Amino acid sequence: MFAANSRSAIAAPSVGQLLLPLFAASAIAVLTTPALAHDAKPTAAKAQGWSYPFACCANYDCHEVSQTSISERPEGYVIKDTGEVLAYSDRRIKNSPDGEFHWCAHEAGLDAGKTICLFVPPSSY
Repeated sequence: MFAANSRSAIAAPSVGQLLLPLFAASAIAVLTTPALAHDAKPTAAKAQGWSYPFACCANYDCHEVSQTSISERPEGYVIKDTGEVLAYSDRRIKNSPDGEFHWCAHEAGLDAGKTICLFVPPSSY
């Protein structure tokens, strides 16, 4: 009788064994969904607005900045708030779709204030 009881206990899966595949599938579904970037506000040039690339703003790190907060020097673009200089050849510099400056920077942690991307108006604006 004892052997029969232990066999049935072994054959019946536990609740944990049943839920583990469900949790694993849920985690995979959440982690593999496409990441969404947030949007720049509509402007005269882009009435519908536009989306910042995810690589530039994983956590709402981007916003439009005034033209006076970015200056151009021979060595590159200068972020006046931080004094950071981005060389004109820097890969973080992107063309702005709406002709306005947009600055994406880390908001917290050791890299707080460090530029992730800088959207600059093309020379045609």
